[in-house]
Amino acid sequence: MKTKFLLIALIALGFTSCLDNVAASKKDQDDTASVEKQDDFKFWVWTTADPKRADSSYTSEFKKYSENGIEAVLINTNTDPELLSRLTPLAKEEGLEVHAWIMAMNRPGDSVALQNPEWYTVSRDGNSTHDTRPYVDYYQWLCPTREESRNHVLGLVEGLSKVEGVASVHLDYIRFSDIFLPIGLLPKYDLEQEEELPEFDFCYCDVCVAEFEEIHHKNPRDFENPAIDMEWKQFRLNKIRDVVNDAYKIVHDNNKQLTAAVFPYPEMADHMVRQRWDKWEIDAVLPMIYHNFYNEEVDWIGYATKQGVEDLKGKDTDLHTGVYLPPMSGEDVTEAIKLAKENGAKGISFFDGNALTKEQLKAIKEASK
Repeated sequence: MKTKFLLIALIALGFTSCLDNVAASKKDQDDTASVEKQDDFKFWVWTTADPKRADSSYTSEFKKYSENGIEAVLINTNTDPELLSRLTPLAKEEGLEVHAWIMAMNRPGDSVALQNPEWYTVSRDGNSTHDTRPYVDYYQWLCPTREESRNHVLGLVEGLSKVEGVASVHLDYIRFSDIFLPIGLLPKYDLEQEEELPEFDFCYCDVCVAEFEEIHHKNPRDFENPAIDMEWKQFRLNKIRDVVNDAYKIVHDNNKQLTAAVFPYPEMADHMVRQRWDKWEIDAVLPMIYHNFYNEEVDWIGYATKQGVEDLKGKDTDLHTGVYLPPMSGEDVTEAIKLAKENGAKGISFFDGNALTKEQLKAIKEASK
């Protein structure tokens, strides 16, 4: 009898040991998959399309990217689905992932929007960006609160999301106009911005003011210092967030992802342009960590990347660092890639494709191996 129990015990022990080995093997496989996923660092580039260019010209451009380690191209077709449909197969033929880049809330020269002056944001001093444009002539911002203007933007997003072969719709200018410019750009406009100035503070249109007043029982036009009213600030942050979240549903209904070009990290974006991108429903963000715009050195790319990665913890949103190429040497590009990787980015994107030098392309190719 004792022998029988001993035999049963040995069989049970052996069975348990086998299960442990299977579990350990599965864990090893999972760990390997996790490592492989962490090492999958993507290289992107932004580029703007011109419908007059020949297909052969685009094929040459796309080939230049793919041969030098770039895997994804963000194409600005000025929200033209037909042009995007033409270019997508050309890019994919060269092994590139295609993303439909759209200027969202800033819609310069939008022929439909221009017929509706009431759609545009209004500054605290009462000027509409339909006629009075802050900083530059191409700043024509649509109101995210007004149903007609936001639906116009979402309709454009939907059109791009239906293009076959596109991986994502990529939102740019998904914010309000700059309340503060990057410090490195201020001299260009002969400006000092030590407080929120009325001509750069948006949106005070009738629809925004009425909706806010209904909720909070106060009128932002009456505020002596609107900058310190947190409800008014949050109202505008939420309006941009709502456009993004609606866009997310639209593109996912069309089996695409949603990505966005955003300001360097959430707290900074909140302060400068009413954009809190760590609160959005979105698949990936490409923060524009353009160090020279802020009078910073290359190592700031690592700092800003880390800030964004930490703010996204617990969310299903990837971060891919965006860098501005023109002032950068090949060595700078190598360092930027290293800093992005070390600080948790899933990839790096370059602005823009036409600015890439031979030295920069070599650096990207080497890093992508």
